[in-house]
Amino acid sequence: MTYTALRIDRDGGLARLTFTNAAKGNPIDAVLCAELCEAAIELSEDRSVRCVLIAAEGKAFSFGGDIASFVGDLDSLPRNIKRWTTTLHSAVARLQRMDAPIVAAVHSVCAGGMSAFVAGSDIVVAADDARFVAAYAGIGYSNDAGSSIMYTRRMGLGRARKFLLLNETLDAPAALAAGLADEVVARDQLMARAEVIARQLAAGPTRAFGEMRRLMASVADQPLETQLELEAQALARTAATSDAREGLTAFAEKRKPVFRGE
Repeated sequence: MTYTALRIDRDGGLARLTFTNAAKGNPIDAVLCAELCEAAIELSEDRSVRCVLIAAEGKAFSFGGDIASFVGDLDSLPRNIKRWTTTLHSAVARLQRMDAPIVAAVHSVCAGGMSAFVAGSDIVVAADDARFVAAYAGIGYSNDAGSSIMYTRRMGLGRARKFLLLNETLDAPAALAAGLADEVVARDQLMARAEVIARQLAAGPTRAFGEMRRLMASVADQPLETQLELEAQALARTAATSDAREGLTAFAEKRKPVFRGE
């Protein structure tokens, strides 16, 4: 597929997903939702992808929902929201369930649904000028893009609720303290640091990472016994992988393992 609002670049096992509609502030509109859906399918079906690094071009990471398109046809907006979230939410779900971990490098303003989208990343690296904006309540809207899930997983239910209801803006240090960001670095070091983390993950045991990601996604809604069994089943599947055999062999031979994502 030819993308217009984003770009996918591959570098070995590392796939970079970059939002490219910088002139408009990388808005979440019908085009971006559809393209994210296709990108999620492409990335999740490519077993050579071992880590995804999300970034954005332009002065702002994203201003969130495309307000201009909302205002243009208010009567059709409820129907359009159902259309757009069909593709956007499919993208969120597929990216969450794939094996490859996700790293996000966030700069400047990251608002609304895009803030929720990057909160679903396994590692969020924020530039020191980053601002995470709840945004929804400010225009009288409830939240989407997995925000109720991703914010709660990162910040806890009470903190996530406060963030959304009070329409808060968290600067980089506040986002770090709340758990919305995992690291804060100088703006000129953002991509370098995010790439270091992404390349470390891309060189890791990808199938094991996938099992870990899915186990962490189910931990909040499964009874103890069910979650323990899910862990046992996942571990058994991992034990059958080539990377697990390499890990054990390397440990016994006192050398660094060379994982191939298999």
